[in-house]
Amino acid sequence: MDYLFDKVTAPNADFELLARQKQAQLTKPQGSLGMLEEIAVRLSAMQQTQTPKIEKVWVSVFAADHGIAAENVSAFPQAVSVEMVKNFAAGGAAVNVLSRHVHADFEVIDVGLLQTLTLKNIVTDKSAQGTANFSHQAAMTVPQLNHALTAGKNAVKRAQAHQAQLFIGGEMGIANTSSASAIACALLKQSPNALTGAGTGLNSEAIAHKAQVIEHALKLHQQQLDNPLKVLQFLGGFEIAALVGAYIFAAQQQLPVLVDGFIATAAALVAITINREVQDWLIYAHQSEEKGHQQILQALNAKPLLNLAMRLGEASGAVVAVPLLQMACKLHNEMATFKQAHITTE
Repeated sequence: MDYLFDKVTAPNADFELLARQKQAQLTKPQGSLGMLEEIAVRLSAMQQTQTPKIEKVWVSVFAADHGIAAENVSAFPQAVSVEMVKNFAAGGAAVNVLSRHVHADFEVIDVGLLQTLTLKNIVTDKSAQGTANFSHQAAMTVPQLNHALTAGKNAVKRAQAHQAQLFIGGEMGIANTSSASAIACALLKQSPNALTGAGTGLNSEAIAHKAQVIEHALKLHQQQLDNPLKVLQFLGGFEIAALVGAYIFAAQQQLPVLVDGFIATAAALVAITINREVQDWLIYAHQSEEKGHQQILQALNAKPLLNLAMRLGEASGAVVAVPLLQMACKLHNEMATFKQAHITTE
């Protein structure tokens, strides 16, 4: 997996300067459009153009099962993972509705479901039939980890083949908030009580149990958690690893990424810990209701675009934010300058 450490080219500073200069000339008080201005400037630098646009959006939802589900850390049974993937394939999930609304290309990828589906609308790029129970052993082997990382890279290649201007990664996997929480605890050196939340809707007693399971796993593997790839191998999920691979490769390919909620941001934390320059290519869509999400965002010095009290995952929050990026580009490209509008500024 040497590609993970390959150089990431920074967004173009010359186009960033040109975009900031243009923003200063548009018919508004400077800075009055807030983060919409910053989005336009960043996309100008990323796309190396004075007229940024987000017209071709690619959504990849990675799905996998988790051995940690055996520890009763989710409010839903493990069978829901595969049933939701069927729903994605049929176009009935929230992310399907939202993707259709923004005319995004959508795919769902089985990177590690217990059951293998043969539906034509599912991409199969499978590491194994679910991870191991990380409260007893490493979640995955090194070859399984490498396969999952490559599955993310493959998704970005498909996005590129369709001339995507924006990549969005989503996830589905019952118990994956436990995995994401454990990863965040290991990388941020935080206690499970500080980062463990309700996930799919646990009550306070169940959340406390979930935190205890994570604490036990962290103690069990503490000698192994000395680098981000080990953290991913011992505590991660195949869908989280696929997101990590996708984020790193997208950044290396200079393809902007819109990051979804808690699980996706935990994957971003891993990706940035592996390759720091990946951060420049990530835009954070929203802050979810999951307890640990705000703390990861703060650790990454990330400013999410929205806070709608969402906690669904599956890339839904990121797709909701797509129109904001599109409007930011429209404002940047189509607003008149003071000179064009014959408005004096002196």
